[in-house]
Amino acid sequence: MPTYRDQAVVLRTHKLGEADRIITMLTRAHGKVRAVARGVRRTSSKFGARLEPFSHVDLQLATGRSLDYVNQVESIHHYGASLAADYPAWTVGEAMLETADKLVFEEKQPALQQYRLLVGALATLERGTSDGPRPVSMVLDSYLLRSMSVAGYAPTFTECASCGAAGPHTAFSPAAGGVVCRFCRPPASAHPQPETLELLTALLVGDWPATSAVESRVQREASGLTTAFVNWHMERGLRSIALVERQA
Repeated sequence: MPTYRDQAVVLRTHKLGEADRIITMLTRAHGKVRAVARGVRRTSSKFGARLEPFSHVDLQLATGRSLDYVNQVESIHHYGASLAADYPAWTVGEAMLETADKLVFEEKQPALQQYRLLVGALATLERGTSDGPRPVSMVLDSYLLRSMSVAGYAPTFTECASCGAAGPHTAFSPAAGGVVCRFCRPPASAHPQPETLELLTALLVGDWPATSAVESRVQREASGLTTAFVNWHMERGLRSIALVERQA
C-alpha cells in the first residue's frame, strides 16, 4: 500500500471489532481523514494512548480502499491531559472538536485554515491568549466565529447583512447573517448592546487586547448571539455546546 505522512488532531474514535478503532482526524495537508488503527485497544498497544481525542500527532498512514490505516504515530502534544482537570475547558474543547468535524465534511479535501484554527484554539485553551487569560467560553466564541467564517459563513457586525448599508446598526439576525438595518430587520431580531457588537468584532478578528475589560453581561450576550448564529447555519447545530458553562 502507498503511504503518506501528515500531522493531525484526533477528533473522535469508534470501536471496530475486538481490538481496533476507527480514528477520525483533521490533518494538516489532507483534510479530514478516517483511518483504522489496528490493535490499539489492547493493553500491549504501542500507540493506543496517542490516538485519543485532543491528541496532536505526527503519523504515517497507508492508503486503503475505503479507510486508510495508521502505521506509525508520534505525539506532538496531548491537549486532553490538561483539559481533563478543568471541566469547563474540557466541554469547550469538545465543542471545538465537534465544530471542526462538522465544518470539514468532505474527506481528503485540504482544510489547512481549519486545521490551524483548531490547533491554535486548543493551545489557547491550555496556555491562554496572547494578551493573557480569558474565560474559556470567550475562547470558544472566537473559535466558532472564525471557523464559521473560513467555512463560508462569515458574520457581519458592521454593514447590514441583507443590503450592505453601512452601520452601525442596532439589530442582529442569525438567519440574515449578522447585523441588519431598520429596513431589512426581520421580526424577532435581537437588539444587542453596542459593546456586544464591539466584542464580537474583536473575537472574529482575534483582537484579544480589545477583550480585556469586558463586562460579564456583555460576554453573556455575545455568547448567546454566537450560539444562535452557529446553530442556525450549521446543520443540526452542535450537541456539545449545550454543556458549555457560560460566564455567570
